[in-house]
Amino acid sequence: MSIERWRRGWDPFRTLLDIQREMNRLFNTTLTGRTEEGIGLREGIWSPALDVYETENDIVVKAELPGMKPEDVDISVVGDTLTIKGEKKQEEEIKKENYYRLERSYGSFQRSLRLPVDVKPDKIKATYKDGVLKVTLPKSEEVKPKKIEIKVE
Repeated sequence: MSIERWRRGWDPFRTLLDIQREMNRLFNTTLTGRTEEGIGLREGIWSPALDVYETENDIVVKAELPGMKPEDVDISVVGDTLTIKGEKKQEEEIKKENYYRLERSYGSFQRSLRLPVDVKPDKIKATYKDGVLKVTLPKSEEVKPKKIEIKVE
């Protein structure tokens, strides 16, 4: 086996970035059915990012919904599934300008997630601040951890 010298003009990191870009394109095309980068944004396909965490008494879901109004969002719980859906509307269409990039997404969305424990549907609270929707789902009493006291004899 011979050792090849570093060729002038060849950058291994650039080659790795090219491979990564092609793999991303392959997965985007295969998994989403979209053939062009960003086409989903123009078609109104988008989904807000979610954070889900559990406290001692609650399941908390935070969703990024920048630029949306609370009245454009619907929240429902059916069985063990929380659904957040809504529509982000485009502000105004500018017909005189030529866009070079249109990356902000618009259109309807729906996110459903299975809750890890039973919750009290009548006690659910939702707040909206700075583009973040926070849904607090109190756990039912049956699933809350119960502390058992040990008696010394």
